[in-house]
Amino acid sequence: MTDMTTHATHTDIVKRLKRANGHLVSVIGMIEAGRPCTDLAQQLHAVEKAIAQAKRTLIQDHIDHCLDAAMTANDPDGPSAVAEFKAIVKYL
Repeated sequence: MTDMTTHATHTDIVKRLKRANGHLVSVIGMIEAGRPCTDLAQQLHAVEKAIAQAKRTLIQDHIDHCLDAAMTANDPDGPSAVAEFKAIVKYL
């Protein structure tokens, strides 16, 4: 149950993380250039939101596809799926 499975949302997640990475590189440059704190805070907020949305999408996708499938298919891994759900919710 712990093997990585690729889902349709992974492409979107990678795009969001690349966007966040670009923003973060920009923020570092802004700090080094002495830009105003309000500009930095705005860009850091964008980084946080992009990462949070990527995380939310990943966890929702995992619940919808991995855990739901294990629970509804009378999969012998059903009990471990519950344990996995309990482990992943701490990241919400």
